[in-house]
Amino acid sequence: MGRRSFAKIIGDLDLSARIKKGDEIPRPWNPNLLFGREAPIEFEIGSGKGMFLANAAAAEPDRDFIGVEVAYRYALMAAAELVKSDLSNAVILCADAALLLADWIPSASLAAVHIYFPDPWWKKSHRKRRIVRADVVKMIEDRLVPGGKLWLRTDVEEYFHESLRVIAAETHLSGPNADPRLPAEPKAVAEGDIFRSGDKENLPYYGENGNQNPPVPRAGRGDFLSHFERRTRLNGLPVWGAVFEKAVPVR
Repeated sequence: MGRRSFAKIIGDLDLSARIKKGDEIPRPWNPNLLFGREAPIEFEIGSGKGMFLANAAAAEPDRDFIGVEVAYRYALMAAAELVKSDLSNAVILCADAALLLADWIPSASLAAVHIYFPDPWWKKSHRKRRIVRADVVKMIEDRLVPGGKLWLRTDVEEYFHESLRVIAAETHLSGPNADPRLPAEPKAVAEGDIFRSGDKENLPYYGENGNQNPPVPRAGRGDFLSHFERRTRLNGLPVWGAVFEKAVPVR
């Protein structure tokens, strides 16, 4: 079966309130202009097609969510998902997340930052482009409120352990702690407080013929944070995740 056309996914929806580009982003920082209220704000770097953004906004109506996606086509798909779900507490920005952290978001403004399945930039000469790098994690720490959390998930083991090293070396965030939302299958592999999720005996596996093996119920959207994670885990591949927290000052 072919993929649905992009035009059909977007349809005739009015996306203007749910997507902002470049000079459409209100400056200086003023969440009231995006959401019409003041509420805890969570920030997702690399929203893709918007699965996490839509699910999180629906589950947490008392919080506001800002997703950032540099690819305009994906940003439009994420905005369409928000409009179709009638979610007014989330918006997608088509922009560079590192630049927004640097020149738009003030200190102690974010309740959480989410980084799910970032581009691994495989070549050594390109690794300076990874989003989990020294300058970015320092900004994330500064932009988090006390008690705010950084959530990280990836399917690249090397990137995961390199991220742990960078965060430990460049910030004072506590962690890494286990991601409680990663399913703890009976055969999950524990690495201290870090859990690897992904086992063909415990997750649906789709072979080349498209049949499930072994036959188990298909997982739903709410079981995954992104379309990429869904594809990864349904094919029995491992996922690594961790959570970090900004300390609350002792009075």
